[in-house]
Amino acid sequence: RTQLSGGSEAVRGDIDGEDDDDEPTQDLSKGGSLLPRQLFPGKSNVTIRIDKIKLKDAMQYIEPFFTIYVKDANGKDLAQPQDTPPTNRRDEFVHFYTTVEIPVAYEDIPEDGAIFLEFKHYKPKKHKNSVKCFCILEKDELKTGSFPLEIYAKPTDFRRRKLHLLTEKPHYLFVTVTLSAEP
Repeated sequence: RTQLSGGSEAVRGDIDGEDDDDEPTQDLSKGGSLLPRQLFPGKSNVTIRIDKIKLKDAMQYIEPFFTIYVKDANGKDLAQPQDTPPTNRRDEFVHFYTTVEIPVAYEDIPEDGAIFLEFKHYKPKKHKNSVKCFCILEKDELKTGSFPLEIYAKPTDFRRRKLHLLTEKPHYLFVTVTLSAEP
């Protein structure tokens, strides 16, 4: 949505041309739904900083944000999903630099569990948010450091059975993971 003089809005078209993953719009202007850091005595906290994502037409996405899920191998939620605040920092990347505290201790995530990061954007013609793509951090990949994640095409497969890369081009989500033990 682009604000024009006189208070009217200009509307851009549907970016990905598909509607199988639209959802009712949430008001993210208040800053998303990120949860505060929780303490897990004797266990490790998982913190993920979502840095930036490389996508074709990065400048075209309206109010882009991520929804973060913690799931077991059957796709069952292990924690409440969280939304990042939307961003408007874009060039060939969509920049977030947003820190997400995972509300489950590292030790309490099952060995076959994973963290899913869904990239969503607003579709003004449909007045809905839509999933563009998603990334996965499996438990064995949860190590302190910065690294790129492969980007998978929608629909999000929480059971990880049919995964398809979004593109053959070298596009990635860049994240920084921190594991920190609580005394």
